[in-house]
Amino acid sequence: MTATSAGRTYEVRTYGCQMNVHDSERLSGLLEDAGYAAAPAGEQADVVVFNTCAVRENADNKLYGNLGHLAPVKAARPGMQIAVGGCLAQKDRATITQKAPWVDVVFGTHNIGSLPALLERARVQEQAQVEILESLEVFPSTLPTRRESAYAAWVSVSVGCNNTCTFCIVPSLRGKEKDRRPGEILAEVEALVAEGVSEITLLGQNVNSYGVEFGDRQAFSKLLRSCGSVAGLERVRFTSPHPAEFTDDVIEAMAETPNVMPQLHMPLQSGSDKVLRDMRRSYRQKKFLGIIERVRAAMPDAAITTDIIVGFPGETEEDFAETLHVVREARFSGAFTFQYSKRPGTPAAALPDQIPPAVVKDRYERLVSLVDEIAWEENKRLVGRHVELMVAEGEGRKDAATHRLSGRGPDNRLVHFSFDPVVEEGALAPVSKPRPGDLVTVEVTYAAPHHLVADRFVEVRRTRSGDAWEARTAAPATGTAGVPLGMPAVGVPAPLPDAPVCG
Repeated sequence: MTATSAGRTYEVRTYGCQMNVHDSERLSGLLEDAGYAAAPAGEQADVVVFNTCAVRENADNKLYGNLGHLAPVKAARPGMQIAVGGCLAQKDRATITQKAPWVDVVFGTHNIGSLPALLERARVQEQAQVEILESLEVFPSTLPTRRESAYAAWVSVSVGCNNTCTFCIVPSLRGKEKDRRPGEILAEVEALVAEGVSEITLLGQNVNSYGVEFGDRQAFSKLLRSCGSVAGLERVRFTSPHPAEFTDDVIEAMAETPNVMPQLHMPLQSGSDKVLRDMRRSYRQKKFLGIIERVRAAMPDAAITTDIIVGFPGETEEDFAETLHVVREARFSGAFTFQYSKRPGTPAAALPDQIPPAVVKDRYERLVSLVDEIAWEENKRLVGRHVELMVAEGEGRKDAATHRLSGRGPDNRLVHFSFDPVVEEGALAPVSKPRPGDLVTVEVTYAAPHHLVADRFVEVRRTRSGDAWEARTAAPATGTAGVPLGMPAVGVPAPLPDAPVCG
């Protein structure tokens, strides 16, 4: 802690994928480790950090618009500082302080650990500090982290990407894949569980290619099996894999490891072999559907979600029909669907035959309609079933109005449930209300395309995660000093953003 950071508040604003969400947890941990405190809701922070995304075409417009709103606020508030990091900062390093000279710090994806020092240097020297590294010097998970949840946590297994998809700028901004050693990952998982976490999500740009750096092609399946032996770890998930490297040993590990959940996010992007070739995606429709078939054979109740881009340059109506065919065959429980837009700096931005926006919009609407129709049909199959949910925090936006709670099933489906247990005659005490992190069993009574409802409550299992949430709520942690390997005072990710891991 420095004399200048003591008593100062911060706010981190996050855009983009799960990688950015997890990076923001680290930025918050670094700032708290340096003596800053999170700004109370509704109050202007002394330090505002933008953790940016460069995937969308209008990402820079959004950033500069937000920076413009803060310019008069900063002018009227001596000592306020603004920092810009993340993928857009890595890409536009030379222009951010030109377009927004009131920004104090610009840092890249490879040096998030430098933020506190850069803020101090900007204050002392009274000039903007721009520091962008071209390669990773310290693996981010060694940094202090302020987790947003007490029951679930992200755990990075790798950073960077070795693929060259023509629509994606991520490899040029986050660099080549760099893998953590298995022992480091498991040490972080075990420490998180000791703090009360009962669900972890293994995170990587192409998570199933984990091990490429140290030459073990089965490293990811071995890691999944190792997570199965961590006592107290109830649920293991991972995101996002790549179809090209998705092998049968991973499917076997998922099916044979009880705490690895029957849920898979498998990015499709397009069902057309021609478009996949133009995207430089190293798989074709037959291989993708083969993966889905083998997953379903091993785990019949697995819920499979995906990413799909419509309107990629050169996509014909016949190509789009192939995408609809895969959606019908795969029967996804949900999909992140995107209208293609030019990503500055990507090869696809310069391709001929860009699709007219009206055509892209029409295809997008037809795709969403089909995805929702199938997801609804799949959800209806669960009506009448008993499902064990991990009670969630902040995922049921209408819970207060409906007097329900919300949670996620093993397959990651969102379920809004009523808590109205029947207390048997002679029982010693009524059943306590479930807490975030507790596990409840409910009976599904209604299905919608994007969620389920359970108005029949069966039972609750109080957990160490619920205890951790209760302790955190009663006495919020004031910092994360002395917590190694990216571990929190207590730990979990906030609800997923409406975007998958890039690529």
